[in-house]
Amino acid sequence: MKKASTKFRWIMWAVLIGGGIVLSLLTDFYLRKSGFHVSFGIIGRAIGLILIVLSMIISRNTGKTLAKYGRKGNIPKLETNVLVRNGVYSCMRHPMHFGLMLMPFGIAFLMNSFSYACIYAPLTTIIILIMIKTIEEKEALAKFGSSYEKYMREVPAFNFSPQCIKKLFQCCK
Repeated sequence: MKKASTKFRWIMWAVLIGGGIVLSLLTDFYLRKSGFHVSFGIIGRAIGLILIVLSMIISRNTGKTLAKYGRKGNIPKLETNVLVRNGVYSCMRHPMHFGLMLMPFGIAFLMNSFSYACIYAPLTTIIILIMIKTIEEKEALAKFGSSYEKYMREVPAFNFSPQCIKKLFQCCK
């Protein structure tokens, strides 16, 4: 079941990002045809690049933390069998998802796409939040039981305190 769930997540990401790009190109084309155009300019593209780089750094660091602390024994790559509360996972339950939520906004600004920034990136974020609640948390509760219930009571899903944000950029501590 976990392998199917992991594949589902990868497919969802491809659909969300790829679909957002295609739909935003079409939407922006029709907006321009009707005389509406917004340009983020070079500053917007720089912001987009920064968001994509931040997303990749956060995803890399949180992935390495999961790989280091979340696996006991011989289990498949990308899976965990230990509840990780180290590093940024000590202050935020879903730091990798937080990093991945930056990606669509980065793409939107890099593409200079008004519709992606205002429609598709926020929609992707909402879908990710729904997936966290309906898939991620339920799987974690099934896998870790009362330990995860306690973790949920003690650690918020997302934490934007300066100390926690700093931990996003520290690997495997």
